[in-house]
Amino acid sequence: MVAPSLKLQDLIEEIRGAKTQAQEREVIQKECAHIRASFRDGDPVHRHRQLAKLLYVHMLGYPAHFGQMECLKLIASSRFTDKRVGYLGAMLLLDERHDAHLLITNSIKNDLSQGIQPVQGLALCTLSTMGSAEMCRDLAPEVEKLLLQPSPYVRKKAILTAVHMIRKVPELSSVFLPPCVHLLHERHHGILLGTITLITELCERSPAALKHFRKVVPQLVQILRTLVTTGYSTEHSISGVSDPFLQVQILRLLRILGRNHEESSETMNDLLAQVATNTDTSRNAGNAVLFETVLTIMDIHSAAGLRVLAVNILGRFLLNSDRNIRYVALTSLLRLVQSDHSAVQRHRPTVVDCLQETDASLSRRALELSLALVNSSNVRAMMQELQAFLESCPPDLRADCASGILLAAERFAPTKRWHIDTILHVLTTAGTHVRDDAVANLTQLIGGAQELHAYSVRRLYNALAEDISQQPLVQVAAWCIGEYGDLLLEGNCEEIEPLQVDEEEVLALLEKVLQSHMSLPATRGYALTALMKLSTRLQGDNNRIRQVVSIYRSCLDVELQQRAVEYDTLFRKYDHMRAAILEKMPLVERDGPQADEEAKQSKEAAQLSEAAPAPTESQASQLLDLLDLLDRASGDAQHPPPLDPSPGGALVYLLDLPCAPPPPAPIPDLKVFEREGVQLNLSFIRPPENPALLLITITATNSSEGDVTNFICQAAVPKSLQLQLQAPSGNTVPARGGLPITQLFRILNPNKAPLRLKLRLTYNHFHQSVQEIFEVNNLPVESWQ
Repeated sequence: MVAPSLKLQDLIEEIRGAKTQAQEREVIQKECAHIRASFRDGDPVHRHRQLAKLLYVHMLGYPAHFGQMECLKLIASSRFTDKRVGYLGAMLLLDERHDAHLLITNSIKNDLSQGIQPVQGLALCTLSTMGSAEMCRDLAPEVEKLLLQPSPYVRKKAILTAVHMIRKVPELSSVFLPPCVHLLHERHHGILLGTITLITELCERSPAALKHFRKVVPQLVQILRTLVTTGYSTEHSISGVSDPFLQVQILRLLRILGRNHEESSETMNDLLAQVATNTDTSRNAGNAVLFETVLTIMDIHSAAGLRVLAVNILGRFLLNSDRNIRYVALTSLLRLVQSDHSAVQRHRPTVVDCLQETDASLSRRALELSLALVNSSNVRAMMQELQAFLESCPPDLRADCASGILLAAERFAPTKRWHIDTILHVLTTAGTHVRDDAVANLTQLIGGAQELHAYSVRRLYNALAEDISQQPLVQVAAWCIGEYGDLLLEGNCEEIEPLQVDEEEVLALLEKVLQSHMSLPATRGYALTALMKLSTRLQGDNNRIRQVVSIYRSCLDVELQQRAVEYDTLFRKYDHMRAAILEKMPLVERDGPQADEEAKQSKEAAQLSEAAPAPTESQASQLLDLLDLLDRASGDAQHPPPLDPSPGGALVYLLDLPCAPPPPAPIPDLKVFEREGVQLNLSFIRPPENPALLLITITATNSSEGDVTNFICQAAVPKSLQLQLQAPSGNTVPARGGLPITQLFRILNPNKAPLRLKLRLTYNHFHQSVQEIFEVNNLPVESWQ
């Protein structure tokens, strides 16, 4: 015998009483079978009960799609009990993805025009929940009529439905403009709150509505002043704050109306000062109103004194015990630091104290704001605080802190010595977390400060002797010892304590770096090159250096092996040229990484280290470039001229290194993308020896206030062309014009077909994920003809 169908209450009890998931599924399957059978039989009396049980099953996560048509039948019924369950089922089971939702449009239209308030309320709730754009267009006139109904119950629901319609179909704004002005005179709390929300939506989506409602700014100001002084009603007060929800909504609307409009801003200035000074901050409701007041002050054309008051409110928020309020204050101050820098600077000690927060999100925000507060007048004090934080900060913040300190020091360094000391401290404390360009920047800085060569080499030697685990520090120290090892041995630096170092100690330290398991291949390359350069700086015998070099001739690392073979060849066959090849690096100015990338790709030579000078016209520097003892870090990317037959030319033939021809005629650069300070430029090179090959260097720059992270650039070309993407120089573009990302595209176009390029960019900016796909059709003709 088939078990009878359960009532809703009995079904709930039986499901809750199931001890296992299998028992629960068994109960639900049996009851769903009864429900299906009842729907097939077409029982009109108990249909709403069966649908109510099905809705409960749906809320538990089980399929209930077979009840969609039953919802339509119940909505079309004349009984209120049927309509109530039918509209509830429509809100739960139907959405825009199902065509069945369009079938209830006529039923909703009939119910809205019946005049029965409970039925009208059900229809309006359903429309505001799942109404599609087509339904909103069809039913907008009926909703407009209900906005002026005498019943507050219906008007309140009609206003909320109008908000949903505006969000779905912004072009319906003109339909709801006239009733809104009338509804602002209402005393009913729900209607007034809904009206403010509706006007806000209209102003955000329609410029015409924004212009229209700027006329009612005095009325909104009067409503808010009444709320602040006398209150709306005691039943809507929270913790002594009069109707904070209505105050917040009015402040948001005033912010939109006063933005970029001088007259409206002037009208609300006095009121905002009154709200900011009279609101109680002992409760969270008052803090919410104050925060909205601050946002409004900062968005409109407010007076200077009012903006200082807003910043001071945020400063008081930083002293609040609630972490959420402190986080909101830090985020808001970070937005204001550019426009109101001096006002935010007054709260610098409090911001610095927030660096010690145990909450990771708070300390990260405090770090970002502290870095933004650094300027030329406080750089020394701020760097001390940030360096102290770097020593104890969590590992996930160390990279951001180190990068921020290096950027700030580069921008505001008072002296070169202070700049060098700051970078050395960062490398010593968090060397493994610094950006890839830190080594190149420091070597260039030291190379350009001739008066600090002795000081720098001694500081680096001492740091290297204490710790060889920080790879960037070891690389800079090895480079500096190789360049200025003679100054290290002289011991005549007056700026630090005298240090007696002999040649054997220096060589032993570099050998220790070479033999350490912690040393990266690039670090070993720096150490080997430093040993080679010391062979011309030291006065003693070079046999020890020659032995070390010969050992690495059989190294498993190809780059290091090639370098050792070249150095050994210098010792054995070209010893008379060794002093000229290994002379000190010339002083150069660095224009940017783009020309550096082009030079490295056009040479296509083996590269190892990360800091080097630009090519010059002297024979020794040409040989240095051919041997590629150190990578270039200069923007002067001209190719060296072909060498005449000479011992240097014999060395080139012996080592089989490439020698590039003179550069071709330049192809103009092209800007292909710009959004919120992120810019993408293309530069082009066509090697003369292979005209079918086009080298495109992608350069991504960032002039905004937020770092661009996880940057990925992908490209596609027509099938008749061949594309090869080289690895980018990084995946982070620092804010405020930091070091850009470069990437090389190699395109082979043997048929000289018109070039089209499709690019896809993905990155994170201001804590949002961005993806852009676009096609570049305006590439220069010289790039493919």
